[in-house]
Amino acid sequence: MRTRTGTVAAAGLLALTTGCGAADMTQQASPFAGAQGTKSVTLSVQSWVGAQANVAVARYLLEHELGYRVDTVQIDEVPAWDALSQGRVDALLEDWGHPEEEQRYVEDKKTIVNGGGLGVTGHIGWYVPTYFAKQHPDVTDWKNLDKYADEFRTPESGGKGQLMDGSPSYVTNDKALVKNLKLDYQVVFAGSEAAQITQIKQFAKEKKPFLTYWYSPQWLFRKVPMTEVKLPAYEEGCDADPAAVACAYPHTPLQKYLNADFARDGGEAAAFLKKFRWTTEDQNAVSLMIAEQRLTPEEAARKWVDSHESTWRAWLP
Repeated sequence: MRTRTGTVAAAGLLALTTGCGAADMTQQASPFAGAQGTKSVTLSVQSWVGAQANVAVARYLLEHELGYRVDTVQIDEVPAWDALSQGRVDALLEDWGHPEEEQRYVEDKKTIVNGGGLGVTGHIGWYVPTYFAKQHPDVTDWKNLDKYADEFRTPESGGKGQLMDGSPSYVTNDKALVKNLKLDYQVVFAGSEAAQITQIKQFAKEKKPFLTYWYSPQWLFRKVPMTEVKLPAYEEGCDADPAAVACAYPHTPLQKYLNADFARDGGEAAAFLKKFRWTTEDQNAVSLMIAEQRLTPEEAARKWVDSHESTWRAWLP
């Protein structure tokens, strides 16, 4: 999802079942992007539900409080930077850290500007179900993972333990970690966040052991308690070489980014998006309504907006 690494997942929005591996739409500009004389804004939306929650609430308020016409475009995480730089989209509301793109577009070309923190800190890790960790406490140390490889084996993992990832489009360190830590595991992709959630819930229903790449904030922790496996401690720069990485993922304050022209000339919409900042609990609440309660993104946004006026009023210009 996203580049869920430190160096580096419905009407108008993507349905939850859309995976991060969906077709790249970098070449598809919004029909409203850059339209002269139109009070409009175009938001990039990634396929993981937390990102959808951000866009749902931002869109609802832009439309209902500020009178904008809002379009959303699905673009995978790295191509989204190209689209943002070129003005195909105006804003990206949840970035997990892409140093190369930041250097190219923010520092060098100056076609993108940082829009401020989202207010949410993201973290990726490897997780086992808490019911298994309670039975086998030593599994939470990566040095003991091979001891349990047989229990994590699946038909897809080729005789090795399975480390389940989400979409192949997520930029992760997992294959390098398995190789560099010399673990008897195989990375197996579920295909999307939605497919990964389905598999995790099925494992949990049957009380089976599993090892999975996962991340917070994410509403699923409320439904399936999971315990993180401790990887070698993260230190600044330990993930600089993607092929040599052998450390844990960092904790990353998630950032917003705006097209530079939009940031300067985008009026109330740009001002609003710069001030948009909420909590992990807020995002999880909206995500849960979309993913588990099956509300449309607009319905979930309206429900959150109706009960959090003191929060979002501060975002308005």
